[in-house]
Amino acid sequence: MRWLGWFCIVGLLSSFAALPAQSGGKEKSPLELQETAEYLQIDTDALQARIRKKGYVSGLAAGSFLDKKTGARDDGFGLHIMDFLLAPGWRDDGYGRDPKVHGNLPKHYVEGPQVCTQAKELKPEIIKGDGFVAVRLKFRFTEPGKGFKAGSLWEQSLVFQPGVRYVLCSEQITSANDVDNLLYRIDMPGHIRHKNGDMFSQVYLSYHGTIKAEVFNKDFAPDERFLYQRKEGKTPERMIRAYQVKVDGKPGPWMAGMTLDPAAVAEAWCHQRGYVCFIQELHGKKVKAGETFGAAYIVGYFDDIPAMEKAYDRYKGATRIEVDEKGFRVK
Repeated sequence: MRWLGWFCIVGLLSSFAALPAQSGGKEKSPLELQETAEYLQIDTDALQARIRKKGYVSGLAAGSFLDKKTGARDDGFGLHIMDFLLAPGWRDDGYGRDPKVHGNLPKHYVEGPQVCTQAKELKPEIIKGDGFVAVRLKFRFTEPGKGFKAGSLWEQSLVFQPGVRYVLCSEQITSANDVDNLLYRIDMPGHIRHKNGDMFSQVYLSYHGTIKAEVFNKDFAPDERFLYQRKEGKTPERMIRAYQVKVDGKPGPWMAGMTLDPAAVAEAWCHQRGYVCFIQELHGKKVKAGETFGAAYIVGYFDDIPAMEKAYDRYKGATRIEVDEKGFRVK
């Protein structure tokens, strides 16, 4: 089995082209969609984003997520990026044991490949309705770990609306296997590329507090600092992970990833390994073949932490987003 490991780094950013200019002389719609062979581009009056069809796929493409209010862009390798299915415990299956990469947090593969780097191509479904555009992506896993079979289905939905600086998104997974403790791994909101904090001023973890950028000047392991692990009876009020983007070298808006059901998160990392790594693992429960599970999120820009909390509380407890031409429902 040839997998590239958990981290989602490819030469994507070098291929990211300049965004096309808007034509003048015509009033713009608050929701616009452009499509090429390589990507979808969605423009609202507040945001611009791309969703790649080929190459490095899933979630929002690196460097494409523009906050039109401030000019801020994400600083990583993409947002709400999907990896693979895992379970606790070491096996000789290629899952790395470098403590600076994975810490002393034993895992093994259930199903792959890593979606972001190895799915290679996803065919997006576009759903347009009154006041929104949604995109749905799907991938069926093809590489089972020892003792498992392939075929679990991953589905991701992203909903864009005018007038807000965030995207509502979710994923659901339908398992092909019986697994005693099934985890799935995503980047939430997304990793931060930087040199000595040049791209961000601080990090906020709702289960910890704020952390200055200089803390991430040197590498440290996932279980060395700021590790979150779900504990019975100690679920945080909110699960918000965010960083304050620098715009023209000065502190700008916050880029936040919020898991709307805090109990859905089994483990979350915020460590430095050449970049700030925002790995998040979800579910972590017994699963039967044919069972479907998942989570819902808000990913976007906010002026401050109270604004994040206000948006979070509007949808708190949601675990899925249902979308059709009649509308979308956050449930």
